[in-house]
Amino acid sequence: MSRALFVLILWSVACPGTVQAWPEAQWSVAPLPASAALEALESYAFAPRDEQTREGVRTDALLIVRNGELIYERYAGVTTAQTPHLTWSISKSILATVLGVAFGEGRFKLDEPVARYYPPFGSHPDIKLQDLLHWACGLDWEEDYEYAPLDSSVVAMLYTRGRGDMARYAAGHKAISAPGTLFRYSSGDSTVLAAALRGMLGDSAYADYPWTALFEPLGITSATWETDASGTFVGSSYAYMTARDLARIGVLMQRRGLWHGRQLLPEAWIDFTLTPFRSQTPTLEVPGGHWWLNRPAGGNASPWPAAPSDTFAALGHWGQALYVIPSAGLVIVRYADDRDATYDHNQLLRLALKAMGGEGIQ
Repeated sequence: MSRALFVLILWSVACPGTVQAWPEAQWSVAPLPASAALEALESYAFAPRDEQTREGVRTDALLIVRNGELIYERYAGVTTAQTPHLTWSISKSILATVLGVAFGEGRFKLDEPVARYYPPFGSHPDIKLQDLLHWACGLDWEEDYEYAPLDSSVVAMLYTRGRGDMARYAAGHKAISAPGTLFRYSSGDSTVLAAALRGMLGDSAYADYPWTALFEPLGITSATWETDASGTFVGSSYAYMTARDLARIGVLMQRRGLWHGRQLLPEAWIDFTLTPFRSQTPTLEVPGGHWWLNRPAGGNASPWPAAPSDTFAALGHWGQALYVIPSAGLVIVRYADDRDATYDHNQLLRLALKAMGGEGIQ
């Protein structure tokens, strides 16, 4: 056990506020006291930025939940507690959570072929649903935005020739490696999963399913999820919700799928999503089942060494983040508009843990 994890476990056990509250329509609030550590966190997260050049960190929202209580919340710019913010690729982890409900209902098995639920994938009969969830289906996909837009598969899918039917566009890519062997991050994989969910449910149930299966049981009221012209949810990118509502998904995951006494997500699903995918080629990232994990991989150190090893996250373009630290009972939501490489996940986590009394955790 790492020193950071050991200290945080002792801290959560010793802290008198460790009663596990459940979010109701309104959150229970227990604000953090002012401190130099909290000021350091705010100075990093909400530092002044040159808006003309868009250089530097720009946090739109920062929210921290501990043991189900809202202990810190701050907004900037036009973003407020009532603003449904674009989550970008956090949408992928939201989609995985919706799929977890469907998995618990027996609507699919992880080792089933994608083509069973999405026939346009028939040219790739060996690709399984679990391969898409690991971003390891083996299709040739270029996930670049700013740096190679003319060659970018995701730009074409979202904005040009693929936008009418995004899953079909992704399905048209050729295979370059065997399914389930190599990690290759792909928004196409996520959009095909959204289309496969439609095949599992049928059109009539599909349109409302994220709400009836997940959002409504969690008390999420702000969610919007865009579809492409074919009616398929853009599972890779276009879910919107407030920071408080996104935190509800974090609490659900932090508590292993349990919500107010109901096992909304099966524990088998939680285990799958939080188990590292072992790519045959080394990667700096540690993917799980459409979540990012803080586990050592391929001889590398943990991605965020300042945080306990059980930390996991949903991450999105331009600095969106939902961090979950089960051993400390913590959920952290960050919405942002970072246009450069200034923001550092490890630094934010380090400062946040210190602000909550974790001085000395390295």
